[in-house]
Amino acid sequence: MEMEHSLSGGARTMRYSIGLAYLFLYYLLQFCGHTWIFANMSARFLSFGCDALAGTFYFVGVMMCMCQLLSILELFHIADGLEECRLLPRFVQVMERNFLLFLIISQEEFQSNTVVCVLFYMWNILDLLRYPYELLCLISSPSFNMLWARYTVSIPVYVLSVIVEGISIFLTLPYYESQGTYSAQFKTPISVYVHFPYVLMAYLPLLATGTGVSVLILLEERRQMLKSWTTKIKTS
Repeated sequence: MEMEHSLSGGARTMRYSIGLAYLFLYYLLQFCGHTWIFANMSARFLSFGCDALAGTFYFVGVMMCMCQLLSILELFHIADGLEECRLLPRFVQVMERNFLLFLIISQEEFQSNTVVCVLFYMWNILDLLRYPYELLCLISSPSFNMLWARYTVSIPVYVLSVIVEGISIFLTLPYYESQGTYSAQFKTPISVYVHFPYVLMAYLPLLATGTGVSVLILLEERRQMLKSWTTKIKTS
């Protein structure tokens, strides 16, 4: 009986160690990817000025798509218990980014728009605040400044990024109106025509609602983390 208990305990320890190693590699990969994107965009902007904005997607779009596709794994991390995090804010953030990236920004006519560069900067700032913090949490205790930036600076940046996402959707409406991309007639017992610009306009209030709920949850997480840090300092 003791041997069986010891074996099950060893299996749990091994699974926990493998999980930590996997999370470390995942966070490191995302951190390196977003660092490369941010450095590439910044270097091109410093070299070519505003002329570099139009080519943002051409130079970093593939890497951004890879990073955002990988971020879908985070939903499974939370569901499996690998990450201790609220599912709803992460779900909203991951889905809204992938929706915008693959349905809006993927259109060649829109890729040279300045709003794409602004949006990529916002997303990278958020991820460069989060992934280094998560990496340090796995191997040591992050400093108070890093914790404060992770749970304070990221909230207004997130709100600004959602505003830019809304602006980008508005900017693409004339294109979808004229081209009819993604609009289709569905032959069901009652014929239904889906006009994609209407779908985008219906998505905007959903985006605003999801963002509002996510911000409330993030503010509560911030309060809990800062309170936990204060308690830790007082007891040490």
